[in-house]
Amino acid sequence: MSISAQYDPTVVEDKWYDYWMTNGYFHAEPSPEKEPYTVVIPPPNVTGVLHMGHMLNNTIQDILIRKARMEGKSACWLPGTDHASIATEAKVVQMLREKGIKKSDLTREEFMKYAWEWKEKYGGIILEQLKKLGASCDWERTSFTMDEDYYKSVVRVFVDLYKKGYIYRGLRMINWDCEAQTALSNEEVLHKEEGENSKLYSVKYQLKNSDEFVVIATQRPETIMGDTAIAVNPKDERFKHLIGKTALVPFINREIPIIGDTYVELDFGTGCLKVTPAHDQNDYEIGKRHNLEVIDTINLDGTLNEKCELPSYVGLDRFEARKKIVKDIREAGILVKEEDFVTKIGRSERTNSVVEPKLSLQWFVKMKDISRTAHKVVMDDEIKLHPAKFKNTYNHWMENVRDWCISRQLWWGQRIPAYYFGTGEDDFVVAETAEEALELARTQSSNSDLATADLRQDEDVLDTWASSNLWPISTFDGFNDSSFDKTIGKIDKSKNAELDYFYPTDTLVTAPEILFFWVARMIIAGYEYLDEKPFKDVYLTGIVRDKQRRKMSKSLGNSPDPLELIKKYGADGIRTGMLFSSPAGNDLLFDEKLCQQGRNFSNKIWNAYRLVDGWEATDKENNEVDDLAIEWFDNRFNQALEELEDHFSKFRISDALMTVYKLVWNDFCSNYLEWIKPAYQSPVNAQTKARTIEFFEQVLKVIHPFMPFITEELWQTIEGRTEEEALIVTKWPTSGVFDKSILDQANLLFEIITSVRNIRNTKQIAQKVELELIICSSKGDELTNLLPSIQKQANLSEIRLENEKPTQASGFVLKGHEFFVPLADSVDSETEKKRLEEEIKYTKGFLASVVKKLSNERFVSGAPEKVVEIERKKQAEAEEKIKVLEEQLNSIIQ
Repeated sequence: MSISAQYDPTVVEDKWYDYWMTNGYFHAEPSPEKEPYTVVIPPPNVTGVLHMGHMLNNTIQDILIRKARMEGKSACWLPGTDHASIATEAKVVQMLREKGIKKSDLTREEFMKYAWEWKEKYGGIILEQLKKLGASCDWERTSFTMDEDYYKSVVRVFVDLYKKGYIYRGLRMINWDCEAQTALSNEEVLHKEEGENSKLYSVKYQLKNSDEFVVIATQRPETIMGDTAIAVNPKDERFKHLIGKTALVPFINREIPIIGDTYVELDFGTGCLKVTPAHDQNDYEIGKRHNLEVIDTINLDGTLNEKCELPSYVGLDRFEARKKIVKDIREAGILVKEEDFVTKIGRSERTNSVVEPKLSLQWFVKMKDISRTAHKVVMDDEIKLHPAKFKNTYNHWMENVRDWCISRQLWWGQRIPAYYFGTGEDDFVVAETAEEALELARTQSSNSDLATADLRQDEDVLDTWASSNLWPISTFDGFNDSSFDKTIGKIDKSKNAELDYFYPTDTLVTAPEILFFWVARMIIAGYEYLDEKPFKDVYLTGIVRDKQRRKMSKSLGNSPDPLELIKKYGADGIRTGMLFSSPAGNDLLFDEKLCQQGRNFSNKIWNAYRLVDGWEATDKENNEVDDLAIEWFDNRFNQALEELEDHFSKFRISDALMTVYKLVWNDFCSNYLEWIKPAYQSPVNAQTKARTIEFFEQVLKVIHPFMPFITEELWQTIEGRTEEEALIVTKWPTSGVFDKSILDQANLLFEIITSVRNIRNTKQIAQKVELELIICSSKGDELTNLLPSIQKQANLSEIRLENEKPTQASGFVLKGHEFFVPLADSVDSETEKKRLEEEIKYTKGFLASVVKKLSNERFVSGAPEKVVEIERKKQAEAEEKIKVLEEQLNSIIQ
């Protein structure tokens, strides 16, 4: 089959992706003859479009799944999307606003209809984009966290955890997103230091029936009207005499007690603390200890309400109210001072709105007991994190785990299955369906005539993470009626063939920032329902940043469009470009030049095959040069394959790519092809060409997981293949033994050739001009089988082994052998002297570093014997080289 002069990914990529899809290569089924290998995609938000983080994450997943598929495993990469409650509802509300419709004017059912319409129109965009990257997901298994069966599984788990006592409803201080109008879990709040607009205000509070006052330092003067006490530390000599007295809230003159509480820090602020139980978690705890009134002065939308008792403030946004009250207290003469203050501000992960602490009746999961096993298995490496440094982060989170607020004041999501039948605090039941709820309500209520119409289902939905935590189980329908035993709250895998085969999954590839959000909670669910880990390894990618180390974002304009990059450089070029500098867990500093490097790699592979394909082959006998080259590359391939497998086993995917890259670029193209390349317009031995094609096919196999499109194109170009012989399902090479002495000998060959070429370049002698090479060595027989290869590649007319060193020659020393290139009048004594002096100086510096290492007792006693032996060998070779170089220098000086 003819091959075009240039590789054009725009022609190749769609062709082969369609071919793979048509032939069902991506689909996996349980098979007793095959080992399973399962990866579940971190489901991107249904609102999402492809960004650079997705590109990195999904490239790594595809590499792992393609390699497993070639290893003969039943490789299942399960795709899907997350319904993303907050983000999606915001998109739908925006769409309605553009149509002139308010959410508040719609019923829940009407809103949900619009939401589903939006999802059907836009929800699959990111999955289609992943196909352009080459993602070989099992698309037949695509899941969505609001699919009917998935929805049922989430509801079923809520009911089960409620029955087990893990879920409860309570009045607690929660994080409130005023923009999204919903509660947030602690993990959904990002705390960052902010000093630009942060101030600390010192305000006077008058004591009742006195001219005295106390000074309070506050960052939030807009909450003053919600104060219900002033607290001082009972050990504070300055203020403990005030305990039991009464102060007045500025402007409204509400009487509030002065209390003693050790929470107040002696050395922070003024030593007096305003206590506002409705708007601060710590104040709420103080309020509970002292039975204080709770006055909530801020509405759900962040505006002040009538409880602030100041009509001019009612309806003002909390930040506008802050400006107004600062102005008013300044004019009233009670603002003692204001100063810049750096503090950590909590913002919503989704909307970036400043989070408002609010007292609210919400649903929670008790996390301490249910998370114990999930904590232990990671710390004991039953589930391995890569890199392991993230165990410290995981440990910190799990040791300090707090109850999880799982209710959200939204409509898009799995509705909480709680049904209310009366006005009492406990007049509710939790059930999977309204029918089951009615039965329970009748037994719990004194009214046996209750009807379904008398039940009111909770308006809230569940936190998105309370559904995605079931992803590895629910995607295999693990909570269906057959598998799930409601009486004990456990799944019987033996009753679900797919779950039994594909679970636990193998590798999870995700971002460190959702290690607790998602990873820990999946582990919790896995042990709670299956007594088994959900995955064996967790590969944590870094954050994709620009060259200035800024996180990529649309607002900064520093995030390129991945699809445009694919058009420009090809999917294979982008895949490799992303991986050239992305070690696990470390941030990737993205530079478009990496994609250029990836495209250049594609072109190198393409041109290598064009070169070999263009050689004319004859039946002449093999020569010793070709035989040696073939023997070397066969050994080098096995060595590289061993390195490659080691990198994969340690999840060093970037290093694995570099092993393949060097195998192709350096070993196959620069060394092997140059070694066997016939003279201009001369034929190559047919056996050599056939063996070279075999090597190239082996190389294509190990490149394929990284660069699937160009490798399939070349694989199919080499010869016609059946569907069963496509590269995507071709057997992965197995590592054979390799002879290190052959590799060492070839490395010496390459060094000799490079040294001769360096002399040519220094003396500006053209490659076509033949040179002589004289070797002075007591071990010349070690080089005998290399001589024909040296002569061919260095373009030498003659190689002589001699005892006497020539005078008019440029020389070099390698492995104790002295090499000379006679140049007659071309050798400048001063130049050669300077070269030798520089080489001696460099070699002595190298020797000093080796001696220093060998002088270190900790190194010699602690390092493996093999490593120490290598260093000793380096020392001996360096000492021998210095001796020879000094002899050469002396001969010039004399």
